[in-house]
Amino acid sequence: MGDKASTGNYFEDLETGLEIRHAVPRTLTEGDAALYIALTGDRYPLHCNAEFARALGYPRETVNDLLVFHTVFGKSVPDISLNAVANLGYADVRFGVPVLPGDTISSVTTVLGRRESRGGDTGVVWVRTTGSNQRGEEVLTLIRWVLMNKRDPSTPTGANDAPETPEAVAPEALRVPEQLNLAGFSPEVSGGRAWWEDYEPGERIHHVDGMAIEEAEHQIATRMYHNTARAHFNAYALADSRFGRRVIYGGHIISIARALSFNGLEHALGILAFNGGTHSNPTFAGDTVFAWTDVLERIDLGRADCGALRLRLVGVKNADPATEDVELKQTSEDGRERYHPNVVLDLDYIVLMPRAR
Repeated sequence: MGDKASTGNYFEDLETGLEIRHAVPRTLTEGDAALYIALTGDRYPLHCNAEFARALGYPRETVNDLLVFHTVFGKSVPDISLNAVANLGYADVRFGVPVLPGDTISSVTTVLGRRESRGGDTGVVWVRTTGSNQRGEEVLTLIRWVLMNKRDPSTPTGANDAPETPEAVAPEALRVPEQLNLAGFSPEVSGGRAWWEDYEPGERIHHVDGMAIEEAEHQIATRMYHNTARAHFNAYALADSRFGRRVIYGGHIISIARALSFNGLEHALGILAFNGGTHSNPTFAGDTVFAWTDVLERIDLGRADCGALRLRLVGVKNADPATEDVELKQTSEDGRERYHPNVVLDLDYIVLMPRAR
């Protein structure tokens, strides 16, 4: 009769140029938006306050940018990273038209290139995944690279066509929502005090609070995104793995750090792009995550009402960087520069911010 259940793709299966249309497009609902808030503590008002959203020109509150990101990403997991060791990084992540509750999101992935590891038992695969709504409008496109297990570690593939990825998203590629009208922006709703002009390149914002990762919360969040990667769920299969236990989905760390960043970036209207990102160290249930933001650049969008901020969001586990010595990177005994062992996220991203009036 043949096998009916899929064991997922391995490194050898994901040949350069392969295009995969992922199954089970996902309709995002009010329930998803509320559950996302419950699981992450996110407070950005555009995603939870319908009256605030309507005052800015939207029909209603929008789906959180990161919920869109996780949904598009999650659709790709059964075909791309079910057998992944780790998701290593992101590049050229661009957010498109806003998503509203009731929109249905589908994803398509193209394999951009591969590189087999020196040991021959794993390899890195680069892919671009694009998410679209039910009208065919692009809501997100992203490049990511994944460390994959091989189906047959003993047989070399010779794969070595890793692509070059852009260092940053060009300002002209940043997409400001067409319906946005900031005449109705109320700072009393967000509670923030700082506008686009108030953020100085070179300054650091410590977001003060910490949030512990509960096993149940990250499991629910990852299941909500249809992310089926074994590394996050199958404790039995992972007993003899490198860590011997389930690893927290890296996207959950992005969401927690982003939620923490509300304290200091309250007026931020949404994410326009990720220039790049690294999950620098693993996190596990019980870890407490803190965050800081380095302001890298103010980007003039040519509008009188808003501009963009290029920010570096850093997540730290089990140490409060506001009061403890946690450097982003440190030099190891072999002379190489590596991330501090407590740093779990290094995300270079761009947000939309209103100007002072």
